[in-house]
Amino acid sequence: MPDTMKAAVIYEAGGPEVLKLEERPIPTPQIGQVLIKVRAFGLNRSELFTRQGHSPNVAFPRILGIEAVGTVEHAPGGEFEAGDVVATAMGGMGRAFDGGYAEYTMVPASQVQKIDVDLGWDVLGAAPEMLQTAWGSLFTALQLKEGDTLLVRGGTTSVGLAAAAIARKHGAIVAATTRNPTREAMLRDNGADQVFIDTGQIAQQVREVFPRGVNKVLELVGATTLADSLHATRQNGTVCMTGMVGNKWSFDDFSPMGVIPTAVNLTTYSGGSEDFTRTPLNELLEDIKAGTLPLRIGRTFALDEIVDAHRTMESNDAGGKIVVLT
Repeated sequence: MPDTMKAAVIYEAGGPEVLKLEERPIPTPQIGQVLIKVRAFGLNRSELFTRQGHSPNVAFPRILGIEAVGTVEHAPGGEFEAGDVVATAMGGMGRAFDGGYAEYTMVPASQVQKIDVDLGWDVLGAAPEMLQTAWGSLFTALQLKEGDTLLVRGGTTSVGLAAAAIARKHGAIVAATTRNPTREAMLRDNGADQVFIDTGQIAQQVREVFPRGVNKVLELVGATTLADSLHATRQNGTVCMTGMVGNKWSFDDFSPMGVIPTAVNLTTYSGGSEDFTRTPLNELLEDIKAGTLPLRIGRTFALDEIVDAHRTMESNDAGGKIVVLT
């Protein structure tokens, strides 16, 4: 094993160009840690916001990246064998300690899952955080059950596509939104029973199809559409805000009595390392391999192209999950 590794390091907030490729010492794991030779990692919008300076609790310099897949280089505690194919996500990766934007990453063994499904590194790289977020939002936050009516607000996002397919398999009636009418067929092919073209105000459209409203909403756009999603929800239904592809976390003027309808529940899902380890990753990867859970990869990049990869994420041009192969 070499002594150094290539890594993308951020020293100050700014545009994609603040990600600097450099040589770093390969970390040495202690008992309870795992050193992973990174083969691929997905890009996530939380990394974009950290790069832009919107994560005040993240100290620079830092190697970003909240997820990674690869092979075990060394696990001194014996939790894994050298060469095991593994995935890791969350738990402070790329925030409290250096993350996946590198040729090696060192993480607590408690946030590593062994992968038993034979898939390409591009597919594996796209999966961990996306599947953890979709699964956790549906079953931890929304407590999805067979027969539920689910609206996925932001249906063409990678998490939205995964959530729709998973929910449909578990017997929910799925509606999904897109701002682009040309993507309606893609959403229907992915498991959506109903598609709404999102103008920002669709509650009335939703109630024309579901007169009482839907009983579960997965909100992936964020604060820009959250109030409307709440008004598309029936009494005793639940809205879970998980994403913010609308680039807005908060309301400018929040009046709970004005925004939250009577008896509609509002929750959130962010996920942590325990949520990741509870995610049935191998089961979901088997579904991907079988073709019953579509996984949409937008574009792949090399680690040397991390600036271009971030630029593509920022412009929303990928059309699916962006994966970096090392």
